Amino acid sequence: MPTPIINLNDLKFEPRPAAFAPQTEETALKYDAKLAHIAPAIGAKKLGYNITAVPPGKRAFPFHNHRVNEELFFILEGSGEVRIGTETYPVKKGDFIACPPGGPETAHQIINTGDTELKYLAVSTKQTPEIAEYPDSNKFGVLDERPAGPDGKPNRFMYIGREELNVSYWDGE
Repeated sequence: MPTPIINLNDLKFEPRPAAFAPQTEETALKYDAKLAHIAPAIGAKKLGYNITAVPPGKRAFPFHNHRVNEELFFILEGSGEVRIGTETYPVKKGDFIACPPGGPETAHQIINTGDTELKYLAVSTKQTPEIAEYPDSNKFGVLDERPAGPDGKPNRFMYIGREELNVSYWDGE
């Protein structure tokens, strides 16, 4: 088991995993972030946590809600705003943001509207499978995190789609 302690100064910020990196020039203009993954480094099992660093004018992730997991954000540095449902709120160093599971009314997105890097601690339950919805783009995602395979690599199932592209239960049987 890894040591249960890591110091903030020892964290390594890395680009997001390829599956979550902007895929077009248009999305790269809006989205950018580096993450320091804390939970796996200290042996966490039921909570995930990282520090997310967002450059000025950018967002880390699309506007989304979780049907299963709850998130909490704590602003460490910088300022910006958070969209929650149909409302937008200013955020600054020292603010806590609660994002419980639910429908579009709990959808959230943190945006760096300041002129310096925005850093926040993100804490989440890690129940799986998870269903996320993306109200701005009318998508949904299903994610199932499984234990690592014999090679030690993450073993996950992820599907992003739109409801209108759904096939029937008996399709192809």
